[in-house]
Amino acid sequence: MVDTLGVAVVGFGWMGRVHTQAYARVPHHYPQLSLRPRLLTVAEEVPGRAEEAAAQFGFASTTRDWRDVAADPGVRAVSITAPNFLHREIGVAMAEAGKHIWIEKPVGLTAEDARAVADAAAKAGVHSAVGFNYRNAPAVETARELIASGEIGTVTHVRVRLFSDYAAHPQGALTWRYERERGGSGVLGDLASHGADLARFLLGDIASLTADTAIFVPERARPTGATAGHTLATGELGPVENEDYVNCLLRFASGARGVLEACRVSVGEQNNYGFEVHGTKGAVFWDFRRMGELGISRGTSYQDQPVSTLYVGPAQGEYGAFQPGAATSMGYDDLKVIEAYRFLRSIAEGTPHGATLADAVHSAAVLDAMSRSAESGSWVDVEVPA
Repeated sequence: MVDTLGVAVVGFGWMGRVHTQAYARVPHHYPQLSLRPRLLTVAEEVPGRAEEAAAQFGFASTTRDWRDVAADPGVRAVSITAPNFLHREIGVAMAEAGKHIWIEKPVGLTAEDARAVADAAAKAGVHSAVGFNYRNAPAVETARELIASGEIGTVTHVRVRLFSDYAAHPQGALTWRYERERGGSGVLGDLASHGADLARFLLGDIASLTADTAIFVPERARPTGATAGHTLATGELGPVENEDYVNCLLRFASGARGVLEACRVSVGEQNNYGFEVHGTKGAVFWDFRRMGELGISRGTSYQDQPVSTLYVGPAQGEYGAFQPGAATSMGYDDLKVIEAYRFLRSIAEGTPHGATLADAVHSAAVLDAMSRSAESGSWVDVEVPA
């Protein structure tokens, strides 16, 4: 028996589109799933955008007010892909309305925001998923298994990097992403949130850290009309209020050490995301741009020990739902299909699968600690809100 689940998408920018496409693809890759998502409503305040989405993807209705979604009893699950400053208000309201929540990171502007949404979901008894998509890569899940099994010995240190050029152009428009009130942090919330989740996913909780941040493009042109993506602008200049860059030293509860570095203005870098984890007997290496490959060094040589390449295949993670043989590339959107599947599976089985709001709270606590450390110039403890 297959049950139909009415879903809505709140906020139809690029990420809203990604969520919508993921819902549409889930039955193709996971025909055994007992839930089939049905696109009921798309909510978007930009005039005409919701109607365009409905025409292209088949949503049954449109609205410019997300509160209409909360009030609709036919909607049982909601994707929240609106700007960061709306995450808390929308997330709490949807949970209180009994809707399951798939929400993009960083889930608000602070750890308290993320905790408020998590608490509302727990009180309402609804399931959640959070957009930490990089942990869904089969090679990343394989790396985690190798680390946990002791294949590389006791982990000593990790380096996580997230470099991008999406904000490198000095004429990039001064959108909400660069404002404290609406965007909150800058590269912390956008990229370092993924890094914090990856580090914890691989090595466990982060106990303390020290961080430094910088703004390299201090002013940007105000847009003269509606903007989409990373539009260039030539209007009046205004200040960039949040950071372009962060570097951070980490101490894990396990005793391991780490470095997390992220930048949104790295000229020459396009989605250069990845990690290197070193242990007492070996190491693992992953680069998002070669998502299906995992570098592995293991053995008893210690010195001059070679690194081999594992091309992930059906035996690793969710790869088998997409390709029948190893070394056929997966892509970013496939990771979001996995995320959608795990969200729907959580609802169907009543048991959490994949990243949840609890993970968002931990990631946000790390980001808050980074902000405190950058202000004080000292080591700070990571304090997860109770």
